[in-house]
Amino acid sequence: MYKKFIKRFFDSIFAFLGLLFLSPVFIVVTICLYFANNGKPFFFQRRPGKKEKIFSIMKFKTMNDKKDAKGNLLSDAERLTLIGSFVRKTSLDELPQLINVLKGDMSLIGPRPLLPQYLSLYNETQKRRHEVRPGITGWAQVNGRNAISWTKKFELDVWYVDNISFETDMKVFFTTFKKVFKSEGISQQGQVTIEPFNGNN
Repeated sequence: MYKKFIKRFFDSIFAFLGLLFLSPVFIVVTICLYFANNGKPFFFQRRPGKKEKIFSIMKFKTMNDKKDAKGNLLSDAERLTLIGSFVRKTSLDELPQLINVLKGDMSLIGPRPLLPQYLSLYNETQKRRHEVRPGITGWAQVNGRNAISWTKKFELDVWYVDNISFETDMKVFFTTFKKVFKSEGISQQGQVTIEPFNGNN
């Protein structure tokens, strides 16, 4: 009952309330990133959701589009703006995804939506992460986030799929705030962002 009906009801209610109460923060961050990123405060990217259905995820844009003399984008570390660094550290870059939740593309809690090119790289067990809606935060995020290996992350995602409950979601919800406050697991050691997934050995 919770997995099929109640979870989606809670998603809609809390996403709406979240956007309502956090609207001042949303507006301020949007304005700051508008000037930092030459009029582009938002970042849109295609991601696979439930049953591998592709949708456009919405995030705050934390990196600019600066390129080198050859026209290639600079490294992530070089393109990460000052305000972008703060937004990422506080996880405010995920805030626009509340709109994705309202649209039904995402859930508040579930496996994080990754890149479409990873779909062909998953083994049969790892593919099961797409049996549910992807989330803004999830079981893997409160158990290591980007500081753990891809293999471990997928194991945690599948565990969540098999163990969805109100109690598990509440644990993820409150632990997420603790992780954000401590800025734990935001990136892999020595990296601004996580290394790409290149398939299973």
